[in-house]
Amino acid sequence: MHQVVKEMEAMQELSMVNEELQGKIQAMEEMNKQLKEKVEEFVEVETLHKGNHELQEARKELIEALKHTWSSTGRANIGIKEMGKIDEKPFLRACKQIYRPCKAQLQATTQCSLWQENLKDQDWYPFKTIFISDCEGNISKMEEVVDEEDEKLKILKEEWGCDVYMAVATALKELNEYNPTGRSVVPELWNFKEQRKATLKEVIIAYMVKNMATLKRKRGTEVYCQ
Repeated sequence: MHQVVKEMEAMQELSMVNEELQGKIQAMEEMNKQLKEKVEEFVEVETLHKGNHELQEARKELIEALKHTWSSTGRANIGIKEMGKIDEKPFLRACKQIYRPCKAQLQATTQCSLWQENLKDQDWYPFKTIFISDCEGNISKMEEVVDEEDEKLKILKEEWGCDVYMAVATALKELNEYNPTGRSVVPELWNFKEQRKATLKEVIIAYMVKNMATLKRKRGTEVYCQ
């Protein structure tokens, strides 16, 4: 008799868990439905008003909402990239050629952090202005690029190689575009597959796909429990 009571209690508890899961699933499905309805609206806004204040605010809100849960490693096609953050992998590859494996990671992290701090130095300005001409030879615009002849960068390239130099130069270029005065890392919605800013449409669709995958896993768990 005692065993029967325990089984009934277990069944009741399982039923309550399933009801709670079902409620969460329904809520997520409703959220996805609302997001789907917004996709076309976002596409229209991005097409007609690209670069305006409302669009930038929408991107900022999405970044703030997703930055703690979305990947910044590039493993997913759409994610959040920290613009101006130096990629540590080239440092690690270089350190593995110099140090024993037990020390390589520490040295790579140390050197990468050191150069990240160098990037914040407002007195260091390793850029130069170049003039870009049109097909008729007339100057059409000016552009700031990383100065390869900068002394610090030349020493970096000589000591650590081209890959490390390119990692630092890329971070410099990003900082000069996204935060030239503050020189701090800036999060951006990013298409890692195509190496460009992600559109709002791409971000919303990626979010919906991720949520649907979560729903499928939860449904699978629910079926298994039953």
